[in-house]
Amino acid sequence: MKKFLTAYWRDLVMANYELDPDLLADLLPAGTKIDLHEGRCFASLVAFKFENTKVLGIPVPFHTDFEEVNLRFYVTHDAGGEIRRGVVFVKEIVPRSAITFVARTIYGEPYETWKMSHADREGGLEYSFERGGTKNRVGVNLGENRGVPDEGSHGEFIIEHYWGYTARGNERTDEYKVEHPKWELFDIESSEIEVDFGATYGNRFSFLSDTEPYSLLMAKGSEISVYKGKKIRG
Repeated sequence: MKKFLTAYWRDLVMANYELDPDLLADLLPAGTKIDLHEGRCFASLVAFKFENTKVLGIPVPFHTDFEEVNLRFYVTHDAGGEIRRGVVFVKEIVPRSAITFVARTIYGEPYETWKMSHADREGGLEYSFERGGTKNRVGVNLGENRGVPDEGSHGEFIIEHYWGYTARGNERTDEYKVEHPKWELFDIESSEIEVDFGATYGNRFSFLSDTEPYSLLMAKGSEISVYKGKKIRG
């Protein structure tokens, strides 16, 4: 497989919510199934930074360092007997329209362009993203380093999904691989999650604005590679 994009993902804040899998049924790409952990279905709000981004090995001026916030859920795909664990994105938000255009065109991913910023603060960090009258903020204060999560743990489940699946219409599903080393996780001592989930991600997710996350995690991140996608259905 050919690498399409390389970058460094840094300071990934993950707010993980338990929800009814029926809520996601019509968002499942053909050929995938909801991936549960200990019988629970999760969606994650993930805020992080792209750094040193290159497309086909070439840095694009003014588009190498930027923020992203996404809402994702977890799936599996049976690839001829190999069970691949992946993610499906409800929406991915970035601050550059060119990134949105490329991601939508090449991968069919649901990207949108919003005004975004991040700020380091004593003991933690904060991400902000807004468009129109919707203003969202995710701030955290960090706790202890947990290290690499144990096999089978909730933390491993959240970070160890290395495939992406995208519904492209007419029962078509595309698949791509994301590669990175295992991440160490940090506890989050306190957080401020002020997100209008309904305005940002649709009415079906509006209840999350008043829901406490099942867990809050942070990874410092690493270099990553995203490989060119391929059609697996349709």
